Amino acid sequence: MLKKLNKIAKHTNSYLSNYLNNQKNTELIKPMKYGLLPGGKKIRSKILIDVGKIFRVNYKTLIQIGAAVECIHAYSLIHDDLPCMDDDDLRRGKLSTHKKFGEATAVLAGNSLLTLAFEILSNKKIKLNSDIKIKLINLISEFSGHLGVAGGQFLDLNFEKKKIPLNNILKMQIKKTAKLFIFCCVAPVLISKKNKHINNFKNIGRDIGLIFQIADDLIDYKGNPKVAGKKTRKDQKKGKATLINLHGYEYTIIYANNIKRRIFNKLTKFGKRSKDLKETINFIMKRER
Repeated sequence: MLKKLNKIAKHTNSYLSNYLNNQKNTELIKPMKYGLLPGGKKIRSKILIDVGKIFRVNYKTLIQIGAAVECIHAYSLIHDDLPCMDDDDLRRGKLSTHKKFGEATAVLAGNSLLTLAFEILSNKKIKLNSDIKIKLINLISEFSGHLGVAGGQFLDLNFEKKKIPLNNILKMQIKKTAKLFIFCCVAPVLISKKNKHINNFKNIGRDIGLIFQIADDLIDYKGNPKVAGKKTRKDQKKGKATLINLHGYEYTIIYANNIKRRIFNKLTKFGKRSKDLKETINFIMKRER
């Protein structure tokens, strides 16, 4: 599993590094690279490749699409760490982008990574027809803004120190975390034109995103900061709306296992082609905590 993950991370980072190196150098390139490379396991890109294997989508094309997803993810992390948001000094074992370069530069670097994602997806070097590219750009745009990542971050901040019911917590986590996983699960289906599977893989992506967020919350609850690469035990201090803070640690573990079973049941029909995706889901569940 780690070998496959490292291979995809290497290819994704290489593509992103080359892409940025081939652009005109500006003062923002350095903080953009800092927030984007080389850290992170590239789990979202791995999910994209895994689903692509089920639908027999070209690996190189998926690496390019994964690079766009990682730009969106990096932008969200840079902004999440800002003092006006979650106020985190560390990310992936190093100083947060705003601590390294200043708040204004971090905001602009994050904004630039967001727009870079659309530039990558519209690039003529991605061998997809225009209709598919437009669908992908439209979907990732929706999932990055107020209906997705940005809207989820707003709710996350707004829910602090409040008694939030489970359904609202899940809605927030779907926006903040699961929307990019939904994109990664749906993109290969769109490319393969197997549209009858779209709703099924939207649901699978949603559930993978929820498991990922739960795993992240469990790491914060019991994790080692050195392993996590960031401060832990922050959620309880800030009164974050999480399943752990609402129902406790044991309930959250059971809830995540139930979601995993639901995903695996949906993947049964795809047989051996879903093996890599199942391995990745198990890896997410067992992240260090």
